[in-house]
Parts: sequence; structure tokens; C-alpha cells
Amino acid sequence: MLETSLDLRNNPCVMEPRTEVLKEGSMFFVFLPDGSLNDAEGGSLGLYYNDTRYLHFMEFTVNGWRPVYLSSTVRDSHFSQIELTNPPFTLADGTLVPAQTIHFRLLRLIKGALYQRLRLINFNAFPVSLTLHFTFAADFRDIFEVRGSRRPRRGELQKTEVHPFGFILNYKGLDNVFRTTSITFEPAPCSIIGQPGRGEGTYEIVLPPKKKIYLYLKIEPDGRGVFDGQINGSFAVVSIELAASYRRWQKQCTQIWTDNNFINDMFKIAVTDLKALEIEFPDEGKIIAAGIPWYTAPFGRDSLIASWQALVLNPEIAKNTLHFLARYQGKGIDKWREERPGKILHELRRGEMTRCREVPHSPYYGSIDATLWFVILLGNTYRWTLDGEMLLEMAAPLKGCLNWCWRYGDLDGDGYLEYWRESPAGLTNQGWKDSWDGVVDKDGRIPEGPLALVEVQAYYYLALCEGSFLLKVLGEKRAALELETRAQKLKERFNRDFWLEDEGYLIFALDGKKRPITTMVSNGGHALFTGILAPERARRVARRLLSDDFYSGWGIRTMSKNEKAYNPMSYHNGSVWPHDNAIIAAGLRRYQCLEELARLADGLFAAASFFNYRRWPELFCGFTRRGLSGPVRYPVACDPQAWAVGSLFTFLQHLLGLDLRENTLYISRPMLLPGTKRVVLRNLAIAGSRLDLAFEEGEGKVFTNVLKKEGEIKVIIEA
Repeated sequence: MLETSLDLRNNPCVMEPRTEVLKEGSMFFVFLPDGSLNDAEGGSLGLYYNDTRYLHFMEFTVNGWRPVYLSSTVRDSHFSQIELTNPPFTLADGTLVPAQTIHFRLLRLIKGALYQRLRLINFNAFPVSLTLHFTFAADFRDIFEVRGSRRPRRGELQKTEVHPFGFILNYKGLDNVFRTTSITFEPAPCSIIGQPGRGEGTYEIVLPPKKKIYLYLKIEPDGRGVFDGQINGSFAVVSIELAASYRRWQKQCTQIWTDNNFINDMFKIAVTDLKALEIEFPDEGKIIAAGIPWYTAPFGRDSLIASWQALVLNPEIAKNTLHFLARYQGKGIDKWREERPGKILHELRRGEMTRCREVPHSPYYGSIDATLWFVILLGNTYRWTLDGEMLLEMAAPLKGCLNWCWRYGDLDGDGYLEYWRESPAGLTNQGWKDSWDGVVDKDGRIPEGPLALVEVQAYYYLALCEGSFLLKVLGEKRAALELETRAQKLKERFNRDFWLEDEGYLIFALDGKKRPITTMVSNGGHALFTGILAPERARRVARRLLSDDFYSGWGIRTMSKNEKAYNPMSYHNGSVWPHDNAIIAAGLRRYQCLEELARLADGLFAAASFFNYRRWPELFCGFTRRGLSGPVRYPVACDPQAWAVGSLFTFLQHLLGLDLRENTLYISRPMLLPGTKRVVLRNLAIAGSRLDLAFEEGEGKVFTNVLKKEGEIKVIIEA
């Protein structure tokens, strides 16, 4: 039974109050601001690759003391710089070296390996002798172990291979796979020692006054190392290549500019975050990983929603995601992995525990809504790109998803989609609130399943509508009409069974006996963007979500604070999730609930100023906004996290009122981002065309101008 290992919310592992992250491809590095990995046991620190921690301890000392931390930053999501200095110390001859007279600068980046350059400068008028000691350790723990899963036995650390320029740490897993971490120095240390899982290198150097000295490191997972001391050139080449790849990525995207530098920085960071979160597998393609550190892997729901959010930025993200997930679409019936024909995966892992079948993630299919989001994203992507070739390629996966809905998703034939856990190592809850206590009744108890979640039925309605639209485009009119009929019947049942008149809101779910679970949660807000509600009911839902028990001042809580189970520090029962708010924001725009949309945006954009790099984390605590204090951080939130990053683009699209229908871009009652008076979009790729648009406030209104148009798209600006 691995419930707690898969449910991170019960995980004993606690991240440090602030960590820094570097990522490229399927490799990422989580470290403390001072650059060290000390005290990583039970935490998330380390170098990870293919769901394995290849380094969990890294530290350097100077004459026995640790350098004093000054500052650190990560630039463009892929390049870190750390500034360190010395405490006062005495040389062997009795000379006092004052504090802050020696400067250490660490530069780091990842591209196939972790590269590090250490620059030393002595600002004293005399030379200073230093002993630099580097220590590294690798435990080769599977990501599920790091998250808290306890294994009855593990593989074995092997003898460390020592070479003149470095060493190789070795591990043989229970899957009979040898995993290695090679560590190369340049120049060669004066001494290197190794023992299983651990290696050390020592330098004896003399720093002349005001002269720069450079030391290089290369740390390569599953590499044998090239022990020839040629890292210097590699560091420079990799640095230039990475910077160039990020510049190319930014040019391929919509360029977003405002007259507010704070907002501009938010977008710049979000654009590079999405690039950093991208994973590419040689034989399978590209997909956006869900988040760092816990979810740096292909995910169904998370990757699909993030791609949907980012259509306004770059629709290629969505195309890549659809192709990747279609490749893994369910083909058979496998209860261990909860696979069914046509179903879209929940999570794909490649680590030792997966290979040993200790967890079912090869891939695992325990998601009730990923299949629906696949159809929703496909419909939106086709509208956004008019890519007929892509649609033809996705025709079979589309039909597979729709067939799953009524053949396997509807467990009891009542027209709703339900879930329950089949796999003993699977998730109890399989909607987006997938923690063990993510679904509770009014008394705070876990209800009996199978469960039919409110947002899942709304997604189902939208998936039927999008499926009908796509089948019409494909020329299958009879099948399209059948989906229209299914959608209309579902809409009628939904408004009968899920509406709670006394609250002016929607119930949470139907339990296994079809009894309503009336806990007030944010899930009902997701129904807005699907169009399943009549306008008057939608406006009541909007008002309810912005009432004081839901809205914290920073964002909409996942649960009303009036509920018995409410806890602002919980994962799903009172916290604030930016992606949850962004999906609700899309619905507020659909029903033109603009006052509520403006208030929601004001709170979340204000919250951004309190987070590192002006980036919304996966979630934060739901405490009420008061005075000058900021939002309270959640201790194990992913940062960056794909659908939190993507939420910024959702707000951009729906504040500006961009809506694409039938090769026409409608701009309806645009609103500017909080704190801005002018917003410009350039290189907006839409329906096979390119647009430059400007939005500017004047005389109490927002005016829209089409600065440039390439292609046949029509633009209609509605007052």
C-alpha cells in the first residue's frame, strides 16, 4: 500500500523555506541560495535525472570554514549566480585576513550535465593561501523515496572509481540497472578520495592580490566522465548555446509588453519558465513537465491545462502535448495501472521503483479528467491554429477519448463520469484535488465512492461540445449530432442534480449512492468556462466565489472558510491555487462577470510581489489578506509549476477579452492588467495569421488598435 508515497500531501518531506532551481530537459537541480546541498536528507535538494536523485550532498569549505552567503539569483530560469565571501580568519603565519576581502562567485547551468564555474578574487594587498575542499554524495534515491515512500530494501552503492581529474559514484538498483554520477574537476585537485556513494577533492591554492582564479566542475548523471580537464571550453560553449536557445524560444512566442516593469518581469520569467519545464524524449517528442521538484515528468491533466493556458503565448506547446499523450493513450485493461482503452495517462515515470513495479507509473492512468482535457485542448488548439493536418492525426485519439467516456468513464450508466481506485498503489481521489482528503463532506468525512465530481461533469459537457465541433470539421456529421444530443442531455441533468438553490452555487459531487456532497469548494467555479450554466446561475456562482468566505483577498480559496474541514494551510481544503483561479477567471469572462474578474486579478497580481521572481507558486495558504502583510507560503509547493506559470497567460487572454470563433478574433470589453495603462501583443500566432495588438486606457475606457496583421484572420472589436 503506497497511498502516502503517491499522495505527496501526507509526505514527511519538507522543502526549505527558499530553494533555487535550475532545469533543462529531464534534468533539474534544487539547491539552497548559498549553493550548497547540505542537510538534504528528507528534503528535495539535489540533482535529479529520470526520476532519480543523482546527487544529494554538495559542499565546499575553505580552510575548514564555509563561505558566507551574500546573494543569489536565477536568470531566465536556467542560469544561476551565487555570491559568497569569507569570515575573518588567520593564515599560518599569523596574518589576519579581514572579513569580506575574498569574493567567491558560483555560476551554474544545466545542459546534459550540471556545469559550475567558481571564480575567486583576493581583495587584500597580500597573497592568501587557501585549502578548498569539495565533498559530494549520491544516494540514487527514486523520486518516490525522496517524497516519503519507504522501501523494504534498496539497491547497493558500489565502489567509487577515482581518476586524476575526478571520480565516478556508482549504484546498482534492484532493477539491475547501473546508475552513475561522474564528477570532473578542472584543473585537477591535488588530492581525490572516494568511498561508496561519496567523493572528495581538495585544492591547495595561493590567491595573488586582485587576480581572478577559476575552478570548474562538471557533474553528469549516467555519464562516464571525460577526465581530460577540458570543462572550461565546454562551460563557455554550453552557456552560449543555452542563452541562444532561450532567445529563439522567446522570438517564437507572443511578445508581451506593458508600461509596468513589474508586470513585464512576470511575463519574461513565465515565458522562460515554460521553456525550462519542457521535456524532450528522443523517440516520443516534447511535453511540459508539471512542476519542480515533485512533478518533473509527463503528466496528463497538468500538461494539458498548462498547454491550454499557453495557447495565447505559443500553440506549439499544445501540439507537442497532444502528440505526446496520444502516443501513450490507453490500449488495454490493466487494473494495476488503471489503464483503459482511450484513456489519457495521469503520470509517467522512469525510475527504479517504476521499473521494479513498486509503483504503477509506467504510465499510471488514475485520472478522471485528463481524457476530457485532451478533447478540450484539441478543440481549442484547432480553433487557434486551424491546423487540419494536426486534426487528422488526432482523429483516432479523439474518438478513443470519447469512447472511453461512455464505455469506461461512466461506471454505472447514469450519464455522469465517476471514479474509484482500482490499483492498490493508486490515488484515492482522481480529480484535480487528488490528495487523500481532497474530497470531504460537510462533516469533514471521506465519502464513499464512486464519486462524480462537479467540475468533471462540466468538463465532460465541454468535451462533448468540442468533440461535436471537431467531428463536423472531419465530415462526420451524424457522430457530431449524436455528441450534441449527449451534451444537451448532460446539461439538463447537471443543472437538475448539481445545483444548490439555497447557496446559489453547485454541489461538490455525488457520492457512491448518488447523494449530494454539499461542501462549498472552488470546483464549482470550473463549470463557468464550460458554458454549462444559464447566465443567471453563472452570475450567482461568480458572486458566491467572490464572497468573503471564499475570497481571501489574494485569491479564491479551494474551500469556503465556513466549512468544518477548512484549513488555510491544507493542500486542497482552504489554500489558494493560481490555476484554479485562472480557470475560474476564464469562466468569469465567458459570462461577462467583469467586476468579479477585475477583483480576482487584483488580488493575485498583488500576491505575486511577495513571491520569489514574481512567480506564482503551485499554491499558497488561504489566510485572509490583512494590512501590509503578504500571502503565507505553502511549504512543499512546486516552484515553478506549469499550470501556475500558465495562469498568467490565462489572465492576460481573458482580461483583454480575446475570443476566437470561426477564424475571427473577437475582442470584447477589454480590461487591462492590474497596474497597467497600455498592453501590447506582438507576433500573436492565431488561426494561421500573425497579429500585433495594442490596448490602451483613455477617458475611462480601454481602446484596441490592430497595429499589424499578416494573414486572413478577421478582428472584430466589440464595445
